[in-house]
Amino acid sequence: MPTTSIDPTTLTPDLIGEWAALRALADDIGEQWTQPSILPGWTNADIIAHIIGTESMLDGRDVEAPAGLSDLDHVRNPIGEFNEKWVEHFRGRPADEVLAAFDEIIGVRSAALSAMSQSDFDAEAATPAGPDTYGRFMRIRLFDCWIHEVDLRDATIGGNPSAAPVGWVLDEVSASLPFVVGKRAKAPSGSAVAFEITGAAPRTVRIAVAGRAGLVEAFEGGDEAADVVLTVDAVDLVRLVGGRRRADPSAVEVCGDHALGQAILGALNYMI
Repeated sequence: MPTTSIDPTTLTPDLIGEWAALRALADDIGEQWTQPSILPGWTNADIIAHIIGTESMLDGRDVEAPAGLSDLDHVRNPIGEFNEKWVEHFRGRPADEVLAAFDEIIGVRSAALSAMSQSDFDAEAATPAGPDTYGRFMRIRLFDCWIHEVDLRDATIGGNPSAAPVGWVLDEVSASLPFVVGKRAKAPSGSAVAFEITGAAPRTVRIAVAGRAGLVEAFEGGDEAADVVLTVDAVDLVRLVGGRRRADPSAVEVCGDHALGQAILGALNYMI
């Protein structure tokens, strides 16, 4: 059953603002538009095409998939095939044509989201994280767009990504960290794991394993009861969960149970 209720009046402006940040960045990268991105098989232009494709799908649009997409080395699953067909649709087109398509679909999607009510956001939807609410899907969209801003900056002009969406991004990452700790890293029952996330929206994420791993507001015995504490900047954390080339496990300070900390670090890349 859908569980994630998100206020459209707070998320929608930040998602629209992130689209604007990506649009400005696309202008700023200039001649680096056609150069290889941080992502295997994609140029920087392909990242913008990917965003156009996902928002086009959400508007009910589709394009024909060319043959052979599943044979590409960087396409490893059906979601990858879906992403690739939109990238192929725009690949090789002039920058001004791709950006005009970006402007058009973002205008359509901005208007659609701005007209949505709380009940629209609370409606059940199929999301990349499984069945949940439409609002959860839009939080995932904001996360996805923000990590792609990081990707574009890492491959081109550098600099800090937009600050406004960081809270939403960390909400989305935090929702997946119990899966990382309990299922992927196999933390034993009774474990207490804390992530101290620094940067634009600092927070502590606490995970207790009691049969299953779950988020908790506090540990019994306080934060001193944590078996391991991982301290990491938000941007480095997102690079790690996305398995990016710039991901650097040494950017994470591990205090406490070193073996458990390393197991968690090795399991952080959960993105498809």
